[in-house]
Amino acid sequence: MNKEFKKYRMICTLTFGDIYGQIFVWLFVIFLTLATALALWSSTREIYALATVGLILVLSLPFLLFAFVTTLLNHIEFAPIEAEANTPEYSRSQNNHANKPAEATS
Repeated sequence: MNKEFKKYRMICTLTFGDIYGQIFVWLFVIFLTLATALALWSSTREIYALATVGLILVLSLPFLLFAFVTTLLNHIEFAPIEAEANTPEYSRSQNNHANKPAEATS
């Protein structure tokens, strides 16, 4: 039995452009909720306005969170690390780069 495990590197390729549509849907839902609340707001129907806001937010947020999480999971990749990358010299040189701050790429 092979007792040596293969090592993998996790890479996230998610960019802000991947979630633009979800942000627009979220903003649309929020503005629709506020418009509905303002339309129902009066001295006799305040509870209906608050209940409508709560109902729309409670029913829509799980769908928006599901969309974001599935988008995030679709952009996670596992790449195998080569055999020479498992040597101590390679890991020492990689640890030196680990102290550098993250840089944005375009």
